[in-house]
Amino acid sequence: MYHRPNGLRRRTATLGLVTLLAMGAATPSALATLAPTTTRPDHAAGTRLGDVRVLAHFDRAAGQVAESIAPEPGGSAVIGMISARQVVRVTRNGAVHVLATMPIPPGGGTTTPVVGTPGVTGVVRSDSGAVYFLYSAGQGGMTGIWQVRPSGEPRIVVPMPADSFPNGLVIDDKRGRFLVTDSTGGRVWQAPLRGGEASVWSADPALAPSGFFGANGMKIHDGAVWASNSDRGTIVRIPLTKAGGSGRTEVRAAGLEGIDDFDFTGRGTEILAAINQGSKLVRVGANGVQETLLDAEDGMQGTTAVAVRGNRAYVTNGANLAGNDPTLMLAELRRG
Repeated sequence: MYHRPNGLRRRTATLGLVTLLAMGAATPSALATLAPTTTRPDHAAGTRLGDVRVLAHFDRAAGQVAESIAPEPGGSAVIGMISARQVVRVTRNGAVHVLATMPIPPGGGTTTPVVGTPGVTGVVRSDSGAVYFLYSAGQGGMTGIWQVRPSGEPRIVVPMPADSFPNGLVIDDKRGRFLVTDSTGGRVWQAPLRGGEASVWSADPALAPSGFFGANGMKIHDGAVWASNSDRGTIVRIPLTKAGGSGRTEVRAAGLEGIDDFDFTGRGTEILAAINQGSKLVRVGANGVQETLLDAEDGMQGTTAVAVRGNRAYVTNGANLAGNDPTLMLAELRRG
């Protein structure tokens, strides 16, 4: 088991675009082209991580590329496994149990957009304990939102178009709906929690890909939907209207090349971002300052997701772009 007691080595911090905009150094139209350039020593106020350890190792040879996290009460977590097409539960002592395995689509899933292989992506847990997950299969009737059932036989809840790539999944409890990012279509879809037809909630250009994946991770926070864009290295905020529609999109962070998932630390709009391409976990302050908290020296290998619950941060490493040791890691949040 890997264990680093504090993970607080000196890091590089950068001044993000939110700060530059506030200083008058950037305009909204320039946000897509600017990148953080200012550096400063590692003594910025903000959340730190301690007691960083591996909770579970996964089987890379069996396709257990850890992609997403849904923490559960008591310390366990549900994880989506891309290539294995699985949903697994990791107990608080690190034991791994397979909850569901999705069948291979007819033709092997080669019609799955961009990647050409089927995969389980986002997972989420409702307040009642129901577990839902996304399956991208390149097939109508298979691509969409699924529910794990006690029998181990999942059922489809919301079918989605075969040419979509559902990736990030959240539950909007207030409005009784799912929200789903479509990474290749550059959209956010919505669908009733009870199941049924999906419709496009937002197709703002800020969600669009520029070659591979656009909208990826997603959270509801501070009266808005927040989404990462992997190709553009951004996190955008889309305000929720009173009727639950989408307001005017704004870029809240940039320069996060290869970003996958993210979550909020509990300190306002401070964010922890999983950088898949760079194998690191980055803190993005409310003022735009970016700071690497964990990297390859801490065991990061193709970092895919982060989920914060209380004073704990769960982090998955898919090892799909770097390394061969996919893991679920756990860290203590220390808020200064």
